[in-house]
Amino acid sequence: MQTKLTKTWTVAFIALICCLLWGSAFAGVKTGYAEMGIAPEDWASQMIFAGVRFLIAGLMALTVGSLTERKLLLPEKETIPRIGVISLFQTILQYFFYYIGLAHTTGVRAAIIVAANVFAAILISSAFHQETLTIRKIIGCVLGFSGIVIVNLTGLDFHLNFLGDGFIFLCTIASGFSSVFMKKYTSPEYHENPVLLSGWQFAFGGAVMWILGAVCGGSLHMTGKAWLILGYLSFVSAAAYSLWAILLKYNPVSKVTVFGFLNPLCGVMISSIILHETGVFNLQGMTALLLVCTGILIVNYEKREST
Repeated sequence: MQTKLTKTWTVAFIALICCLLWGSAFAGVKTGYAEMGIAPEDWASQMIFAGVRFLIAGLMALTVGSLTERKLLLPEKETIPRIGVISLFQTILQYFFYYIGLAHTTGVRAAIIVAANVFAAILISSAFHQETLTIRKIIGCVLGFSGIVIVNLTGLDFHLNFLGDGFIFLCTIASGFSSVFMKKYTSPEYHENPVLLSGWQFAFGGAVMWILGAVCGGSLHMTGKAWLILGYLSFVSAAAYSLWAILLKYNPVSKVTVFGFLNPLCGVMISSIILHETGVFNLQGMTALLLVCTGILIVNYEKREST
């Protein structure tokens, strides 16, 4: 189905909005931890924080989607297990591994490993026969990944551990499966509404994480500022993932997920402004950005040749 959403520049524009939103979430989460008094090792409270965030995000997506469609976005009987599958990979497993892994590794290594979710999504989609893995896609991914490594070269070391780096890697695998299943269930064969799937999977996954954190003794110290941060982060998840799901519905997985290489760069850039951390506004950062953009163009150029 040819729509405006299949045009490369449209995909690039919407994907960039998603990456900017996700990039701002990194600074938002760090600010939220400080405001709510959540220690780095307090994973149970982090689960509650994430759970409440995603539950609200799900409700936001479903509210906006229902208003847009002028009807309640309620899942059919056969849709419920599909929501469960996406929620398992996108919200429950991905963020369970991410929050625990992040507490046992450095932010530098986490940023590099998380960027591997682009490779994971493309490899898994190829295994599911959703598209063909080509040399051009591999070269584009390698260039994009090189950019992420370059922007994180300072402080990089190679002493890896399973509970930290291993869990972050499992997070990327879960993310890859999430993209593939979202693409599958919104295909003409299943014809599911991507916003409905996004909203319900967030709500279900958020509730599971909230309960898990509460059972394990987690708690949040909420203030007015904390609620504002939580509301913004919920909006980020609802808007960005819903838009991402719509792009996956109309485009190959590789054409969309390759823009995921921009996530760490956007995160570093926004954090440098909000948190006054080292940013990408230097030769190292510009080189990384150039490699990432080149990788994205190479992956998408193949699609333009085949149309």
